Amino acid sequence: MSKLNRRAAIGTGISAAAALSALPTGAYAAGDEVIKVGLIGCGGRGTGAASNVLHSAPGVVIHAVGDMFESQAKNAQRSIRNMVDNEPKIKELGNKADLPDDRVFWGLDAYQKVINSGVNYVILATPPGFRPLHIEAAIKAGKNLFTEKPVAVDGAGIRICMKAFEEANQKKLGVAAGTQRRHQASYIETIKRIHDGAIGDLVTGRCYWNQGILWSRPRREKMTDLEYQCWNWYNFTWICGDHVVEQHVHNLDVLNWVFREHPVAVNAMGGRSRNNPDYGHIFDFFSAELEYPGDRHCISQARQISNCFNAVTEFVTGTKGNSHVGGFTINGKPVVTPAMRRQQTDPYIQEHTDLITSIRASSPINELKNVAESTLTAIMVREAAYTGQRITWEQALNSQKTYLDVSKLSLDMKMPEWEVAVPGKTRFS
Repeated sequence: MSKLNRRAAIGTGISAAAALSALPTGAYAAGDEVIKVGLIGCGGRGTGAASNVLHSAPGVVIHAVGDMFESQAKNAQRSIRNMVDNEPKIKELGNKADLPDDRVFWGLDAYQKVINSGVNYVILATPPGFRPLHIEAAIKAGKNLFTEKPVAVDGAGIRICMKAFEEANQKKLGVAAGTQRRHQASYIETIKRIHDGAIGDLVTGRCYWNQGILWSRPRREKMTDLEYQCWNWYNFTWICGDHVVEQHVHNLDVLNWVFREHPVAVNAMGGRSRNNPDYGHIFDFFSAELEYPGDRHCISQARQISNCFNAVTEFVTGTKGNSHVGGFTINGKPVVTPAMRRQQTDPYIQEHTDLITSIRASSPINELKNVAESTLTAIMVREAAYTGQRITWEQALNSQKTYLDVSKLSLDMKMPEWEVAVPGKTRFS
């Protein structure tokens, strides 16, 4: 491992010695010589995560895949086999795809079939609305877990994740999350210096995920309501969480990481101008004030409107200066050189390396609480904007408001008539 990779391992709670000793083949925990991966969710992020784990460490086999849609599951089977056959790094590591047709699953219960297929490492790349159900099932079954972010769309889902965090600790299971900035050496070093006092005591911060409209998918012939909304999942709050939760969670996670705590309350505004029904009922923009303990206030922006100024980054200010965290500078000076940045491992790969290394060192990392808290932070922003109310942490965490009980879905069910939220009219309970 390079020096930066060792630093990344340390930043995720793995000692350099453990990280180094775990890399050679044969150094596996509990006699387990193979990481048998089950992929749940076979869209672009799912197949991307399969590629990432195959590039992350030796002794990895993709053992099973599952998706709600048959075409997605079979496409992933072909894509993963192609990766293994054609990508030199995967061959160098000796990693494989063992994906016979009887371990390619589809349907609403595909997740459970993957979990029960003999895997010991589950990747969750389903839409966020399904994550609490799938996280709970994987941890109950005793599987190490990599989950994409966010991990829920409402407080009820967060409570499930918090319980799963405790259960994973008790069972000594490894859990990593797709908040890849926490595995990116430049972020790790920048935030370490901030924590070491480089800019003094933190006073305020700001973060942004501003970009153009992302995507929508039109309804296909003969699709049921549920199939259509799952196919076009990014545009429905019950399954996506809205883009402030699905994407801006990354930047909010950085603020929580830097401040080493979560906000106590949020007030926000937001709105929507798009009219195409294939864009569901999500908002175009969010602007929020986050109140952290100690009367410290941060601002946040998340916008998806095309032909506007874009920014995806984070800043913090302290009593002795400031840091462009996402630019890896402190008081205007770079934290890492361009040459050092070029040597870093892709953080999408590093997050799997760190998880597998920790499992094989019998010291599993568990990031579920961090990502759950950052997800709830984003949920607070959304609900404050949807309603015009000031939302406290306790209100969000203990709320009984759920958009849909995904454990009771059926393909032919009639879906609710979703309405665009109206601040001042829509209420949070």
